[in-house]
Order: sequence, then structure tokens, then C-alpha cells
Amino acid sequence: MRLDFIRLLYERRGPYASVYLGALTGPERAAHWRSVRDRLDGQVDKRTLDALEEEALRAAAGRALFATHGDVVLAESLAEPPSEVAMCSPLPHVTTMLMRRGENVPHLRVIVDHAGAELTVFGGGSPRRAVVASDLWPLQKTAQGGWSQKRYERAVDETWEKNAVATAREVDEQVRRIGAELILVAGEPKSRSYLLEHLNTKSVDRVMMVEHGSRSNHGQFEHDVEKALDDWLGRKRAELLERHQESAGPVGVARVAQALREGRVQAVLSPGELPRPIWIGEGGTQLATDAGELRRWGVDEPVQERADSALARAAAMTDAQLWFTDGVTDVAAVLRY
Repeated sequence: MRLDFIRLLYERRGPYASVYLGALTGPERAAHWRSVRDRLDGQVDKRTLDALEEEALRAAAGRALFATHGDVVLAESLAEPPSEVAMCSPLPHVTTMLMRRGENVPHLRVIVDHAGAELTVFGGGSPRRAVVASDLWPLQKTAQGGWSQKRYERAVDETWEKNAVATAREVDEQVRRIGAELILVAGEPKSRSYLLEHLNTKSVDRVMMVEHGSRSNHGQFEHDVEKALDDWLGRKRAELLERHQESAGPVGVARVAQALREGRVQAVLSPGELPRPIWIGEGGTQLATDAGELRRWGVDEPVQERADSALARAAAMTDAQLWFTDGVTDVAAVLRY
């Protein structure tokens, strides 16, 4: 999981109020919020409580809210309603949200046909849909017969290929813009073939074909895409675990914290919530299991925080990924070098 979307949390100094609300509606939601507010009262300033209340009562879905100094810095709707959490701490408690949110894979979903394509972009915000439409004709082959038949069919093939070229340009641009790791493609076989021919090398290496899908029928396509994503994530997890084991990567909070301080971590592998305490400073990579070690690094007043919250901040600020897996029993890391 890439953590770009939570970096904004660490641009604001805490303490943070972290609130998780179940999927409730109407009077139930209001009563639920009053209970949460009572628990935070005395720990969180009134402006921050008021900002949380406005956001909490706005939507019925399960919510994860993180607020400090009068502002809700991040609000996420969760498909899987969380257990209620209301806490104030130096860092936002993001682990529950990250575990329920699922792996954040920047990717494109592309349905291509002779007339162009429909693209849905997942990454850098809410999903965005774009259409590559063609003004080029002819699009359909017909059995006209006669001397002009072959010339007409060649013109149709050229039109299909030109439309695929336009689609390839749009796909390449979106891959560059969001850093897509996967491109899931369905549609007309000939148009898919043309698309592959005209994508740049970086994009081609990320393509995975999906069997079903057309612009007039998305149902089976979405089902196949979700399965393809799950399969890809499973392989990615297995690859990271294998790399960690082969290289005897660091295991345990102390060793992983050291590797994060040194900027050597490509991916943190976590079994889940890690409420055990760790010492932190204000800097994103200032974390250690020993307060004296942080003082030697120039942190005058280390404070205690949950290990999972500190590890998530350090991973986000060093552009490391975070993966939850039952393949480890303690936090571990895959190193860049």
C-alpha cells in the first residue's frame, strides 16, 4: 500500500483526535456522536470537537476522521464499518483505517473498442472516468464486394488503429500522472492488440488482460477486475515476503525503526495493529524503542506513541509502502539496499 494520501496528516503538528464511527443514520448517529464527544471532552479543544461534529454528522457511512487545531485534516468513508474509536494522541491513529481501506493500488481500468475507449483512473483522489471518442470513420466492415472491398477494409483497419493510438496516448499520460502500477484492459480483441502495439514500454509492462467487458455492459468487467486485482495483490505480497526472507531483512520494531530512520525501507510488512509503545520526536523518521537513542539523535524531549502510528508516519515520509499480511508475526521490512 502506498501512503501518499496520508502524508498531509504529518504536515500538521498534533496532538490529533482520531475518531472511527460505525455506519449509523439519523438519531442513532447523533447519539453515537454525543458519546464520542463526551469521551474526547477535556482532551481535545472545542474548535476541533466542533469541526469533528460537523463532519461526523454529514454522512451515514462508516467514517474515519483525523483532526487537529480546529480542522479535520482527513476524512475517509470505509466500506467495512469500523469499531468505535475515540482517542487523542501525538500522531493520528491510522492503522484501523488502513487495514479496512485495503491496498491502495493506483491503476487504470480500460474498455477499448473500435471507436475509442473508456478509462477509469484509480489513484490521486476519487475515481475519474474519461472517454476517448473518435471522429474517424469508417468503423464497421461490410460485405460490399466489388473492386473497392479490400480498400474499404484497409481503411476500416486504419481507423481502428488510429483510435487505438489515441487511447494509448491517454493511457500513457495517466500512467505517468498517477504512477499506475496496473492497467486492466478488456474489449474488442483487435483493438486490444492495437493498443498493446502503441503503448510505451512502461505502460505495456503493467497491462493485464481481462476476459469480459464492453462499454455497454460493465457488470462482468468489474467482477473480473476485482478478482484480477486480488490475484495481483496476492502475488505482490508473496514476492515481498520472499524477498524479505531471502535477504534476512530486519524483524521487530527496533530494527525496522532503525532501517526507516536510515531511509532504507522499501516496504513495511505488518501483522496488523501494534499498540506497543515507542518513542518519537517531531520529525517523520524520529522513532526508536529507546528514548536515549533519540536524544543522541538530537531529540530534546521524546514522547511515547503507539508503534503502528509511528511506523506508518515514518513509512509515509520516506516513500515506503505498508503491507498487512499474516505471513509475519512481528513487524518486518523489505529493504531497498
